[in-house]
Amino acid sequence: MARTLSAKQVLTIKYRTITPGGIWADCVGTIGRSGVIFFWGNSGNGKTSAVVSFCRELCLLGMRGLYLSKEEGVDLTMQQTLRRFQMAECGNRFQIDGRMTIEELDERLSKPRSADFAVIDSFQYTQMSYKQYIAFKERHRNKLLIFVSHADGKRPDGRAAMKVMYDAALKIWVEGYKAFSKGRFIGPTGECTIYEEGARRYWGGGSSAQ
Repeated sequence: MARTLSAKQVLTIKYRTITPGGIWADCVGTIGRSGVIFFWGNSGNGKTSAVVSFCRELCLLGMRGLYLSKEEGVDLTMQQTLRRFQMAECGNRFQIDGRMTIEELDERLSKPRSADFAVIDSFQYTQMSYKQYIAFKERHRNKLLIFVSHADGKRPDGRAAMKVMYDAALKIWVEGYKAFSKGRFIGPTGECTIYEEGARRYWGGGSSAQ
């Protein structure tokens, strides 16, 4: 039988936290150093840019990351995104792979001194079921797992993706080159702009998404 804890015992637990800087400080504030983050949004709204920008802040905090780019691969658009956010400054702390399978990523994350965080882009490309996602998450409870998802309107595309979104501690909706925190961690404003010119064109001086 599982051991229960009193409220007093729960309040004494020390959790490892991080506070991403830059534009993300206002959007998400202080978050757990492990757990699940879920980005979703429609194509052409700056989703990949948002994720890469977020990864940069994690690397600047000294974390080491692995980006599994199953959707875009390591093509010209990804190269341009990496250049836009000056990811070369992260050195070996940021690695990207367009061919690795989810099984290979699973094995790699299980090794000692493996990456602190991993990006899976996109969830749909992995064809993971929700049951497989739960097993993957449980095997890597000490990692920060970032899943990127297609959207169907304003909802994640597919039943499994919907369940992952509900399970994630931090949910980030990307629309019109803005990111909006919809999860349990929300910074002072709960949003940030990924690309100023694109956001101005999209929102036309308007405010937040609903």
